[in-house]
Amino acid sequence: MYNEQEKELIREAHLELVASIQPNASPADIKRINLSYEWAYKVYQGQRLSSGKPYMLHLIKVAHIAVAEIGLGVSTVICSMLHGINLKSDYSLDEIEKTFGKTVSSIIDGFNKVSELRTERLSFHSDNFRKLFLSLVDDIRVILLKIAHRLYDLRFPEDHEKAKLEQFVYEVKHLYIPIAHRLGLYIIKAEFEERVMKFENPEIFQAISEKIKATKKKQEAYIQDFIQPVQRELIAQGMDCSIKWRTKSIPSIWAKMKSQNVDFDQVYDLFAIRIIIRTSPKKEKEDCWRAYSIVSDIYTPNPKRLRDWITTPKASGYESLHCTVKAPMDKWVEVQIRSERMDDIAEKGQAAHWQYKASDKKKDSEEWLNQVRDVLENPDQLVFDYAYRNANHYHSDKIFIFTPNGDLKQLPVGSTVLDFAYEIHTQVGSSCSGAKVNNKIVPIRHVLNNGDKVEIVTSKKQKPKSDWLNFVITDRARNKIKKFIKEEDLKESDVGKELLLRKMKNWKISLSDDVVNHLVKHYKTESAAELYCSIATGKVDLMELKKHLMLVSESEKASPKTERENGKNDIKVPAPVNTTDTENFMIIDNTLSNVNYNLAKCCNPIPGDSVFGFVTVSNGITIHRISCPNASRLLDRYNYRILKVRWREVKDSPVFQVTIKITGIDTIGLVGEITKVISSDLKVNMRSISFDTKDGRFDGKISLQIKDTEHLEQLNHKILKVKGVEKVSRIQ
Repeated sequence: MYNEQEKELIREAHLELVASIQPNASPADIKRINLSYEWAYKVYQGQRLSSGKPYMLHLIKVAHIAVAEIGLGVSTVICSMLHGINLKSDYSLDEIEKTFGKTVSSIIDGFNKVSELRTERLSFHSDNFRKLFLSLVDDIRVILLKIAHRLYDLRFPEDHEKAKLEQFVYEVKHLYIPIAHRLGLYIIKAEFEERVMKFENPEIFQAISEKIKATKKKQEAYIQDFIQPVQRELIAQGMDCSIKWRTKSIPSIWAKMKSQNVDFDQVYDLFAIRIIIRTSPKKEKEDCWRAYSIVSDIYTPNPKRLRDWITTPKASGYESLHCTVKAPMDKWVEVQIRSERMDDIAEKGQAAHWQYKASDKKKDSEEWLNQVRDVLENPDQLVFDYAYRNANHYHSDKIFIFTPNGDLKQLPVGSTVLDFAYEIHTQVGSSCSGAKVNNKIVPIRHVLNNGDKVEIVTSKKQKPKSDWLNFVITDRARNKIKKFIKEEDLKESDVGKELLLRKMKNWKISLSDDVVNHLVKHYKTESAAELYCSIATGKVDLMELKKHLMLVSESEKASPKTERENGKNDIKVPAPVNTTDTENFMIIDNTLSNVNYNLAKCCNPIPGDSVFGFVTVSNGITIHRISCPNASRLLDRYNYRILKVRWREVKDSPVFQVTIKITGIDTIGLVGEITKVISSDLKVNMRSISFDTKDGRFDGKISLQIKDTEHLEQLNHKILKVKGVEKVSRIQ
């Protein structure tokens, strides 16, 4: 609780605030201000700053700065009282809007948004950050309230812990000084600069300050001697004007000392003389140049230091004629010559929206921010039309996204998590499996909003897919995805080509250019590479391909020689060649009826496996794989009972049962993806399936009915592409 003395201080500060706003406020406005004061007092009663000062004094002081030094009015005073309220536990935005109106709730909402922005790495991308800062608010008073708040923070550094104060100084240096300059708040900007320097370089600041004080009387006498002859001549020429002078700010002097690599005594323009002419707009340029002529007749000018911002004003609207002349004792003095109108603009600034000045299409934003000067100069006209402001408020086509380290990335509106991932790095995008957006897990398709903090989640098993092109919008992401898919297709093409070569070799058919060209036409692919890719991914069935080639070969044989010579058949497929030693092998196929044989259950051989036959005592011949666990024992002990056997390739191959083992990282929908590949994509029949998971990993066993080893190889290759699958192996 506050003691009686503190309560009295708070009450007096509040009354002073009300008195400062009263000339521009109605009785209803004063009532609303008092109510906001009561709300704040109820929430913060007894709370103190690090210095021990009552927190309520801080709120009132911020409001006073907003009114007395920036020129804001009733709504901003109310927001100053309520800006620190916890919207979750104290009062909601809906309650604030219901009690104080939409404008107040909008300013407080905007204030909270910009207060949550991370500023740790602000200096690395200040322009982007300022754009984000401005794009998050619908009311310029949000920014002006933040400026008032930070001005208080730097004026009373004892109210904050060191780490927090350092952060405030950092923000002011890289964010609020440039914004204050562009909003025309030059007095506040100058104070910001001095307080930042005083915090960062206290010894240098103090040294320059003492030197200025030590030379103050000398400077005043010197300036009077400089001004008198100029003033006499201006009056003699009939010019109505006044002459002012000021010592340049300490940060400005320090900047000149560093840039010119000189000591304090060697800075040639420690102070500036300003000649302000009272004249009509039609004659102001002429009169400014007349004044320059008078000054340059008395003192020698430096032509290299002449700055004509009358003929060509600065982008901010600043107009003035600057020259540097050599005064007595060989000292250089800067003289600024301008009309009263020009001086008024120079002192009060221009409310031009610096962010959008490069684009003619963004005039709405300039008009929106141009209202700032009206706000500052006419505090009694603070009632904005909320609906109009939102209807005309410029919506940028860019958004700004934070990385976990506080870096800022600029992306087009509508960008997704995947777009952001590719913006960081190609590898990050290619392995992106999702993200944490503002600490919430979201998928790669999630559309980002301005100011989001995004942490990309990656997986070693993740790879770009063609459907990613359906939702990414940045050129960078699209190009990287297309490039990866093209490279993967080339890899698949190599695998498919190898499969086809091996199979054709088994069929005793030569893979010539004629055969490949015929297959490209038959399967309607654009190239041989696409044909090979289709074979690798199972889109082209090798057994069906063989049947087709056999039919073409038979048709070729049956065609008349004249037709072949006339080129009516575009392909010649050599017929399969019979092996010369067939008689030494027992041929296994589904037509073998006069021999009692069966397939060994210990190794489940299938067509394509290297096999041998073992003559049993009562069950005929058992067919084992060469890699069977029992093979070495049978070959060593019962060599006399071993038969050489071979599979016969037939058009309608029977199916054989095989069990495969699949292991990897458990992910949502994994089993469904695997079964889809097996059943839908490759049309393989499953006899049984079982999956076990533990500690985020899985082990699966699936019994399948397949045609041969080539069929199994295609299946394994396809399953390995499923996200999360690490290994596929055949169980003996």
